[in-house]
Amino acid sequence: MTTHTTRMLILGSGPAGLSAAIYGARAGMQPIVVQGIQPGGQLTTTTDVENYPGFADVIQGPWLMEQMQKQAEHVGTRLMWDTITEVDLTQRPFRLIGDGGDVYEGEVLVIATGAQAKWLGLDSEDAMKGKGVSACATCDGFFYRGKKVAVIGGGNTAVEEALYLTNHSDDVTLIHRRDTLRAERILQERLHAHPNIKVLWNKEVRAFVDGGGNAGLVALELEDTVTGEHSRLDVEGGFVAIGHHPATELFRGHLDLDGDGYITVEVGSTRTSVPGVFACGDVQDKVYRQAVTAAGTGCMAALDAERFLAAAEFEEFREAAE
Repeated sequence: MTTHTTRMLILGSGPAGLSAAIYGARAGMQPIVVQGIQPGGQLTTTTDVENYPGFADVIQGPWLMEQMQKQAEHVGTRLMWDTITEVDLTQRPFRLIGDGGDVYEGEVLVIATGAQAKWLGLDSEDAMKGKGVSACATCDGFFYRGKKVAVIGGGNTAVEEALYLTNHSDDVTLIHRRDTLRAERILQERLHAHPNIKVLWNKEVRAFVDGGGNAGLVALELEDTVTGEHSRLDVEGGFVAIGHHPATELFRGHLDLDGDGYITVEVGSTRTSVPGVFACGDVQDKVYRQAVTAAGTGCMAALDAERFLAAAEFEEFREAAE
């Protein structure tokens, strides 16, 4: 068992965690990033990225994360491969324990563990990800300009995604397994009033149909939840919008979480309910969930952490001098 100590400990290595590391390293905090089970975060599973500022041409998600990692290491970040299984936030330095027994201690902790989109769990869905199947209309809707698309879900996320897709498509279908939506009333009114959106009630997606070759997604196979009748809907884009899982199980009982399991932060900051612990990226953001907003809050977390440490160290110096 080895103990790794640092002034700034960061959990998660997506755009939020690595941005925090870059700013933290440049502030002299010698950060350690514990990468977790998905180094690089969700962008490592994304192919074409067209909306990250600074790149005129389409870039690849894994390449972008590789560049962020290299930049973080270049300015002095240490990256560790481990999965944290236990945390102690009762006192500083904060203490995290990996599944192999290694201990990580940090004067401040930045949590950037992200959130994962919920999927339907179909084999065909997994096979078609990036080939017509997506969980983010804001990220990928642009690639379906003028094409027929469908959104699967019935909550706020699904309705918002359907409305957003009308910026690119004149033929949007919302597919819901029940006969009423869970979305807020105002969103439902906007949905039903839009001429380019139709709703298929009591339908479940049973399969995503691959057209073969370079065709990608060509249709959805549906089953009526009331009659059991099977049907087919021809589409070129299928957006699964049934919610997200924030990766916060590790912190349940240690930090304040909201009703959906996201870490609660003070408005306009990344400060959590425990002084010295900061949260950034999708683990505390259920509204925007973009790489660029995650990177922005990663910067905020590093600045908040640096100011916290400066104040804490000054207080310690003043007490020692008295």
